[in-house]
Amino acid sequence: MALLRFLLLGLLWPLCAATAPAPVMVVPLEGAIGPASADFVRRALKRAAQDKAALVVLRIDTPGGLDSSMREIIKDILASPVPVAAFVAPGGARAASAGTFILYAAHFAAMAPGTNLGAASPVSIGMPQTQPGSAKKDKPRKDESADPVDTMTRKVTHDAAAYIRSLAKLRGRNADWGERAVREAVSLPADEALKLKVIDLMASDVPELLRKLEGVSKLQTAGAQVIEMPLDWRTRVLSVITNPSVAYLLLLLGAYALIFEFTNPGLVLPGVVGTISVLLAMYAFHLLPVNYAGLALILLGIAFMVAEAFLPAFGSLGIGGLIAFVLGSIMLIESDVPGFEIPYALIGGVAAASAAFLVFVVGMLVRQRRRPVVSGREQMVGAAGEALEDFESEGWARVHGENWRVRSRWPVRRGARLRVTGMERLVLIVVAENGEGR
Repeated sequence: MALLRFLLLGLLWPLCAATAPAPVMVVPLEGAIGPASADFVRRALKRAAQDKAALVVLRIDTPGGLDSSMREIIKDILASPVPVAAFVAPGGARAASAGTFILYAAHFAAMAPGTNLGAASPVSIGMPQTQPGSAKKDKPRKDESADPVDTMTRKVTHDAAAYIRSLAKLRGRNADWGERAVREAVSLPADEALKLKVIDLMASDVPELLRKLEGVSKLQTAGAQVIEMPLDWRTRVLSVITNPSVAYLLLLLGAYALIFEFTNPGLVLPGVVGTISVLLAMYAFHLLPVNYAGLALILLGIAFMVAEAFLPAFGSLGIGGLIAFVLGSIMLIESDVPGFEIPYALIGGVAAASAAFLVFVVGMLVRQRRRPVVSGREQMVGAAGEALEDFESEGWARVHGENWRVRSRWPVRRGARLRVTGMERLVLIVVAENGEGR
């Protein structure tokens, strides 16, 4: 009897395994969208395809982010063999700016009660922003050709509007409202988004979302195993490195450490720390929207401030370097996206520290120049000495506590007070003070 049960279990087990629903992966997309977020979503979608997941739930709570990272995420969603459901959750979350584009690109769009989306106007990169929804935005102006900034703003806005409209048509969502979100920066709460067919459904949590998705699609998600994909160490490290403030400080740390190593060869540790810091900063700048003119100004400013310590410029190199450093720091990151700019307070603090260092160095140089000479030929001429022996033309004398070979035109007696008048190689030319020794 036991053997029969065992055989039946062996025959039915593959059938039970085949009918069990595939797992559902929940991937968090929280905070400002940047290179770390794009890398995390890409790897999560690859893993979902490898594990043959039935669905990927992209749980969104973001104020927006970088355009380049947003487009990378959208490309990965569109190319994913596993369906993706964008779920703005939990209550109080938002899918603003770049998050709205990602929601439009997903196969299914859902929101939890108390959430919102929209405000998808493109943030101007490297130029002043114009007010979205301005009455003049579509009216041609006589001086359009003379205003390249306004022309570029319109180009960016039209491109973003066409992009979200194409995503809306691909997924069968409200294209008109998507374009308004871009051009007029409008937003919607969850219930109104459902009425306007911007999203497919509302759900309070992931289990409810899976139940409702099974009712509106062919997916078997009700009761499926839910696998949370937490942020791994790679994403956490990448998110720290690609923070513009951290990348900025890494660059400064690396530059000053390398300068310290070059001026003090053999210490090794500053060189190691500086090289690692510079490489990490360069990697971060490769992923961030960096203005390389600003980067060049920062490096030039550091070079000028360091040169001030070695060249007698009395502040001109240092002041010029400080100005170049501040301007380069302000220009470095070409983005106004929250979380992807260098705070002015940080720039001011670093500039103040550099200015303090500059004042300290210049002050030391000025004091050093005013001090009397304490070594070399100039220090010996005029010095007083004492004869250590009787001699006719050459003998020994003590000058500045040291024994020197001296030469005199007149005979000198031991103990006579001498005054140095010149120096020939390592022999001092002396005369007797007050006629002593003659």
